[in-house]
Amino acid sequence: MFSLLGRNTCVCDRINRRELLRIGGLAAPGLALATLLASRTAATTTTGDRTFGRAKNVIYLWLQGGPPQHETFDPKPEAPVEIRGAFQPIATNIPGIHFCELLPRTAAIADKLAIVRSVSTDDNLHDGSGYWLLTGRKYAGPNSREIRATDWPYFGSLVKMLRPSEELPALTSVWLPDVMRLNDNVQPAGQTAGFLGGHWEPQRFVCDPSRRDFKINGLAPPADIPPLRLSHRVSLLHQVEQHFAQWERSGRASQYDQSQHEALDLLTSGRAREAFAIQREPEAVRDRYGRNRFGQCVLLARRLIEAGVRLVHVNWPREPGDTAVDNPMWDTHAQNADRLEDVLCPLFDVAFTALVDDLHDRALLDETLVVAVGEFGRTPKINRHGGRDHWGPVFSLALAGAGISGAQVYGASDKIGAYPVADRVQPPDFVATLFHLLGVDHHATFADLAGRVLPVTTGQPIYKLLGTSPVTTARTQPGGDIARVPPYDDRPLRNTDFAAPGPLHEIGAAGRIKGWQARSFAPPGHEGQLVVEMIDERAPSVERGTRCVRIGIDANAAGRSPFVQGMRALLTQEVRSPRAGHYTFTVHASGGGTSREVYADWFLRHFACRLAIVGYLDLNKDPTHVRQFATVPFEPPFVAHGATDRHRFSVTVALRSQDDGAMETSMGVGVAVIVENSLRDALDWPAGAAAWISLHDTELTFDARPRDETVKV
Repeated sequence: MFSLLGRNTCVCDRINRRELLRIGGLAAPGLALATLLASRTAATTTTGDRTFGRAKNVIYLWLQGGPPQHETFDPKPEAPVEIRGAFQPIATNIPGIHFCELLPRTAAIADKLAIVRSVSTDDNLHDGSGYWLLTGRKYAGPNSREIRATDWPYFGSLVKMLRPSEELPALTSVWLPDVMRLNDNVQPAGQTAGFLGGHWEPQRFVCDPSRRDFKINGLAPPADIPPLRLSHRVSLLHQVEQHFAQWERSGRASQYDQSQHEALDLLTSGRAREAFAIQREPEAVRDRYGRNRFGQCVLLARRLIEAGVRLVHVNWPREPGDTAVDNPMWDTHAQNADRLEDVLCPLFDVAFTALVDDLHDRALLDETLVVAVGEFGRTPKINRHGGRDHWGPVFSLALAGAGISGAQVYGASDKIGAYPVADRVQPPDFVATLFHLLGVDHHATFADLAGRVLPVTTGQPIYKLLGTSPVTTARTQPGGDIARVPPYDDRPLRNTDFAAPGPLHEIGAAGRIKGWQARSFAPPGHEGQLVVEMIDERAPSVERGTRCVRIGIDANAAGRSPFVQGMRALLTQEVRSPRAGHYTFTVHASGGGTSREVYADWFLRHFACRLAIVGYLDLNKDPTHVRQFATVPFEPPFVAHGATDRHRFSVTVALRSQDDGAMETSMGVGVAVIVENSLRDALDWPAGAAAWISLHDTELTFDARPRDETVKV
């Protein structure tokens, strides 16, 4: 079994030089200097097809986990609700073609897309189905959850061998932003050069280009090594050999071939360093792709293909804390609708359309193939946790750009999205189509390390997908509402300072509520005694940031006396996309009222205030029907009118998902502020008296469960 870290992998802002030299790199593992295979198979036989070789570049978006076909490109509005799900179809800009309402931006560029709705592997394993998609070959080894030297080469490794970049040969095939993992550190087969050997590995950059301090340190000699004279290529190899003689390496400078000179050119030309300088993009462009790891990786992919990289693979990045949960990435076994609405579709819809439009605006789309695909789809029927499970019998993918005839849907699934009913597509034909567009004949062969001559693919190009113009010129107004799917926001709570206009949502209102909900509960005949409301701390005309939530008893309460047991007020909000790890819910609060004595002797004596982190018990996410993971009492000190004192109170809990089978996040997580009376007997509230607590702002911090590096199978 092998690990990918240390195999042509560059970790941004951190580099292990000794490890890089061990695999034949010079200051960066992506610059492979070990001897390349001596021969390349001639694979670019002219076919006469106008789309052959149309793609100079490929941007391959790997939607790891398996997107649901029903909520992306193949909605089934006539199916029962447990099949079709919570969302509606919308019209695209092509008459008769509909996508899910969570992809409104994508619907508006359907004229540039070819959607395949009949992809099939019949394999429900991430590793097995993914291997087939990424290599074009069914897995034949003992365990596809492990990388082995006998694996069939990843598609990008064969591209590196057969169609190297003219501008950046050493960076022909690039993989962002991390190696592919299943839970924890399980690295499945299908993502390496396999039996071709390490020379043909894609160049992996483990990085986050959305960070302000993003940079790649590996494209120049490290600062702690004396400068090399790089002005003359002929003397460069000799200098390098002497300079690194004290480190472990094999071969001599005289044995280096042209590929090593090309790799060393990266150190002198600056082309690669310039491509990775994403900070030079205009702010508006970076915003357009989304200020998140996936969006910025997609933008970085565009910069790399502009610099001459042939293939950029963008792996869907994991979020902090999702290394052992039941809905990581697109693998939505639980809370499928919530994950799609809050995280997955906003990320994809923004970045994917920004890429296609950006390439089009730069006149690059005609020569760049864009692929969006996952390893399989999701089950037609929604499970008891509101999720969809693995489904290889049918799923969808999207293609755009070079050689793709847009404005079409190819293939079809049945009425519940379970099986193909027309034009079934299997991975060999999909991979053959990619090779064809890159100018590699699907009958081409290559030689392995033992000299065996092997076919690049056993499939046939899907010619009905190919063309130099859309299949129709008909257009229509796309449906959907972009405001319905705003750009991704990674904050776990909304409106934490209560500054957004409008009242609190009432608990029990129809539909799923995003944001703060509140309600006061009391026995019949005692409603309205305990109040929870959003107020302005000053005049209504003051600037933002002065609103607060007040929970308490107003001056008219005496007329509604006596107070009895069972009075309770609740302020709560669902946590967006909870993961495994430590949560801390914090409020800044103060006490108030007609006097300090009323607040202390009447309110705090008879009412208890608590902070809580809770878990929902059903898919309705009823905040009155929860289990409490953690709760702490708090008593804000009295603050006189006009004073600005604020006091901090917090509750903390560690939540697990798959660890020990806990599944504590499976139904969702919420935070709550609870005020409830502790009366044993009826209480007559003093006339004209008022008392309350004020919540001025809130915060939810998250410390993710770390990846367990020891879990590898």
